Amino acid sequence: MVPAGPLVPAQKVLRHSVRGQVLDALRAALVDGDLAPGEIYSGPVLGLRFGVSATPVREAMQQLALEGAVECLPNRGFRVLTRTARSLAELAEVRALIEVPVMLRLARSVPADTWETLRPAAHATAEAAAAGDVPAYADADRAFHRAVLSLGDNAQLVQIAEELHRRAQWPLPGAPRVRRADLVADAAEHSALLEALIARDLPVVESLVREHFAGA
Repeated sequence: MVPAGPLVPAQKVLRHSVRGQVLDALRAALVDGDLAPGEIYSGPVLGLRFGVSATPVREAMQQLALEGAVECLPNRGFRVLTRTARSLAELAEVRALIEVPVMLRLARSVPADTWETLRPAAHATAEAAAAGDVPAYADADRAFHRAVLSLGDNAQLVQIAEELHRRAQWPLPGAPRVRRADLVADAAEHSALLEALIARDLPVVESLVREHFAGA
């Protein structure tokens, strides 16, 4: 069984909304590769690192199990599920099937001044990318896509797209840490997409979204 290692901060977690804070930290550890695919992690050990009981850790891990990130092992802990290049490619394909038609429809109907309001969300991805902060970039990336899709006024679609997006952000086993240059290039595609949406340039919108998913 693998010890907690460096995947959680040394400072204690505040008592309010403990489960949510633990869940956020574990999600960030997944994206950053600190929760290693194939490894088993103990709720009590992680609880010691957080300065909380094992209960909120187990609750957070159970949520991650529902999201497809880990599996529960009775009396042992939680194993991080192993990803494959094929599974990531499949996720990219499904995301494109969902998001490309929606963005093309929105490009035809949403006025330019509404798209302008999304510039801060695109800028947030650029800031996180420039800092080389992978978990922060993952959050900002999802927030940008969520803001775009929310303009379609379909909460169910936004929820499904967000879940697929989150899964697509988990790294492959043994993958090197994402480079800052890659994050910067990915963030730049958000600004380019906004410009294409504002211009109602549908071929460019479709090309950018498909390339964005393939690159991710």
